[in-house]
Amino acid sequence: MVNDSPQLRPARAEDAAALAEALLRNRDHMAPWSPYRPADFFTPEAQATLLTDPSALRWVFVDGPDVVGQATLSTLVLGPFRSAGLGYWTDAAYTGRGLATRAVEEVCRAALEDLGLHRIEASTMPSNIGSQRVLGKCGFELIGTAPRYLHIDGAWRDHHLFQRILHDGPPNNAL
Repeated sequence: MVNDSPQLRPARAEDAAALAEALLRNRDHMAPWSPYRPADFFTPEAQATLLTDPSALRWVFVDGPDVVGQATLSTLVLGPFRSAGLGYWTDAAYTGRGLATRAVEEVCRAALEDLGLHRIEASTMPSNIGSQRVLGKCGFELIGTAPRYLHIDGAWRDHHLFQRILHDGPPNNAL
């Protein structure tokens, strides 16, 4: 059922089955921008392992019992760097409704307020115009292009690199 306002919340271990189902349902939709995933990636067991991995923070969009999108902060580095990488996706049936923009804004808020990060980085393939629009709306700036950056759809693909500076104050040494 497609709701007008799916809810974004931190992901929980009990989301594993719904997340696996959503990823499988959207496998073809996300294929042009996703790395190769073995069949077991799309299982509740694999998603449960990822959801409990302390090296990343994850949020999910839920519409009733269904997961309809996800945002992830990974490669978290504290100390003087205070940076993380951002990834996100939206269910094919929910694209164009502002969910990705809402997710990116919430992740940026949490990165600043909860983690005290200085910056977030994201990358998109040059052909992923929709994702580039989301990043632009959310205050990310293009900082360059990395040749053969990620292995996607059987080949090393160029990616545009974006960043958003969250603040210019000194690092919070408490974290």
